[in-house]
Amino acid sequence: MNPTNIRDLLTNWQRKGFVHRVKKEVDPKYELGAVINSLNGKHPFYFEKIKGYTSPMVSGLGGDRVLVADSIGIDKKDFVPKIIESIVNPIPTTKVGTGQVHENVVMGPFDLEDFFPIPTYHALDSGQYYVSGILVVKDLTGKKRYTSIRRMQFLGHNRTNILITSPELNEQYKTFEERGEPMEVAVMFGVVPAVVLASQISTHLFHADKLDVAGALLGESLPVVQCKTVDLEVLADAEIVLEGKMLPHVREMEGPFGELAGYYGTRTPQPVIEFSAITFRNQAIAQTIFPSSYEERLPMALVREATLFSTVRQVVPNIQAVHISLGGVGRYHAVIQIDKKTEGDAKTAALAAFASDKDLKHVVVVNHDVDIYNHEDVEWAIATRVQADTDIFIVPGGKGSPLESSHNLRGVTAKMGIDATYPLDQAEMFQRTHIPFDIQLEDYLS
Repeated sequence: MNPTNIRDLLTNWQRKGFVHRVKKEVDPKYELGAVINSLNGKHPFYFEKIKGYTSPMVSGLGGDRVLVADSIGIDKKDFVPKIIESIVNPIPTTKVGTGQVHENVVMGPFDLEDFFPIPTYHALDSGQYYVSGILVVKDLTGKKRYTSIRRMQFLGHNRTNILITSPELNEQYKTFEERGEPMEVAVMFGVVPAVVLASQISTHLFHADKLDVAGALLGESLPVVQCKTVDLEVLADAEIVLEGKMLPHVREMEGPFGELAGYYGTRTPQPVIEFSAITFRNQAIAQTIFPSSYEERLPMALVREATLFSTVRQVVPNIQAVHISLGGVGRYHAVIQIDKKTEGDAKTAALAAFASDKDLKHVVVVNHDVDIYNHEDVEWAIATRVQADTDIFIVPGGKGSPLESSHNLRGVTAKMGIDATYPLDQAEMFQRTHIPFDIQLEDYLS
């Protein structure tokens, strides 16, 4: 059985030696983030003492492929088929009468800062931010449930603003706003990596309920409970839930903030949430994700890999594997491995990749003998199999990511494809050297 709540997950990982426990008191302003970022969000931290609070805090649960794979009981190379299968065959949640997240219920008015830490991460950030909360909303019909991660700047008392980059969610909020109505929201903290991973699935591509997809990733139905002040359901064993409403026709300035690519975003007016209730477990464990760390990038990269593989396979069925690198911010760089059958396969795969995801900027296509998860191996393929005048192509003026600074200079992005495969009629020239003898080094060093 895979752990479906972070307490069971932490117990399991502590037994395996995966978790760093920090006993020293840590200040949520800068110091907390500095410790997390020392390992780039790739290693779980359990902070026993946060200055000004009695609750512990965790981070780094979802920044390493091996650990995330362990949390859902698969090998690190099996993410693409597992995600696709979970989208196609989700396991619906089970509604229960009560859950541990309702062990403590506080109704507004209140001051959010009195309960759990709200960290400040970067030197020029405009203030304290929630960055790891799983936002839960329903569509306009009230029948479909969606989750996503949205950053929220603390404004004081029971208010934050919220940055929404999803066109679909923005349109939904605007519809409520045109009616003069608030939009109900709930925000969950203290969840396992599968819930975060599922929240990154593209709503406009896949219409499956993301909590149901999370259940399929974990292999069982997840229990949910009805919120106390809004008509939404949340995970029964989440550590903390904030309930509230996005107010119509109210904006507060948000930013600057250190964003995904490691640059500061601009200051803009954003919608405001007024929270009406806080519910939490006894001895609740707070949770955060360091912005721009591997823990932020990896979930979006894994889900994008599934979309990329599915799209490219439609035109290049001999595709073997795909990798969206975290050095490319989990969305801008992709490596595609193919079992090349005909000339043109590589360029076709790269073009299909750009069609699959507007955020992709640079795509490298390699043969089946290249390890796409090894940056040096990919660089070797580029160095030894690419002639720039014939193997590189550029598509100017495409759509890009609004989170990418160079895109924002012109509002469009150039796309570059690199065919790092060898010519089929010259395959013998590109046969890799190998040694026909396997050893275990420890046998020679003992």
